[in-house]
Amino acid sequence: MSNHNHPFHLVEKSPWPLMASVGALLSTSGLVKWFHLFSPQLLIIGLLSILLSSAQWWRDMSREATLQGLHTNKVTINMKWGMILFIISEVMFFFSFFWAFFHSSLNPTLEIGSSWPPSYIIPFNPFQIPLLNTATLLASGVSVTWAHHALIEKSHSQATQGLLITVILGYYFTILQAYEYKEAPFSMADSVYGSTFFLATGFHGLHVLIGSALLLVSLARLQVGHFSSDHHFGLEASIWYWHFVDVVWLFLFVSIYWWGAYMHYMFKLNLKFM
Repeated sequence: MSNHNHPFHLVEKSPWPLMASVGALLSTSGLVKWFHLFSPQLLIIGLLSILLSSAQWWRDMSREATLQGLHTNKVTINMKWGMILFIISEVMFFFSFFWAFFHSSLNPTLEIGSSWPPSYIIPFNPFQIPLLNTATLLASGVSVTWAHHALIEKSHSQATQGLLITVILGYYFTILQAYEYKEAPFSMADSVYGSTFFLATGFHGLHVLIGSALLLVSLARLQVGHFSSDHHFGLEASIWYWHFVDVVWLFLFVSIYWWGAYMHYMFKLNLKFM
C-alpha cells in the first residue's frame, strides 16, 4: 500500500480516536457523578484524557501534513469541505438553543409570570460586560484576519503578532464570562430563562475555549515553520471556526442580552404606569 497512484491520504492505524472516545465517556460519566455526588475526580480524569489524546492526535496530523507531505491538494480540498460541513452542524447545534429561547420568550406562560424575562429574574445589563465581550470578539476577528493576510503576504512577524493578539483576546473573553457567571443574579435552575441563558452562553464559551486552543496550536506551528503562504489549512480552518464563534456571539448579544433586558425594562415600565 506504500506505492499508490492516487492523491488521497490513507491514514495509518492510530490509538488516539479510541483514547479520545474513552476520555469522552469518562467525562460524561464524571459529570453525572459530579452533579449527584459532588465528586469531580472522574470528570478531571476524563478531561485530561481528552486533552492528552487531542495533543497526540494533533501532533500526528502535523507530521503528516508537514514532514511526510501527505496532505496533497486533493486531500486539502476534502478537508475544507469537511470543515465546512462541521461548521454547518455547529450552526444547527446553536439553532436549537435559539429556537428554545424564542419559543419561550415570544409566548411566555403563566408559570413564569406571563412576561419575559420572568418577573423574578433580573437580567444582565447588556452595556456592561456583554458589550465589552462583544468588542473583544470583534477585535479578535480583526486581528485574526490580519494574521491570515500577513501569512499570505509572507510577513511572518505580523502573522505572529496577529495570532498572539487573537489568542490573548480569546482568553480575556473567557475570563470576563467567568466573572459574569460568578456575579449572575440568577442560576441555571431559575426557570426556562436561566436554563436557556446558561446553556446558550455556556456552550458558546466552550467553543471560545476550543477556538482559542486551536489558534494557540496554530501559533506554535507558525513558529516552527509548519505554514507557508499557499499551504496553511490548519490555520485557515481555525480562523473559519473563530469567525463562526464571533457571529454566534453577535446573535447571542442581540437576542439574549439586549432584547431580554429591553423586555424586562418595558415590563417594569408598564407596571409603573398601571
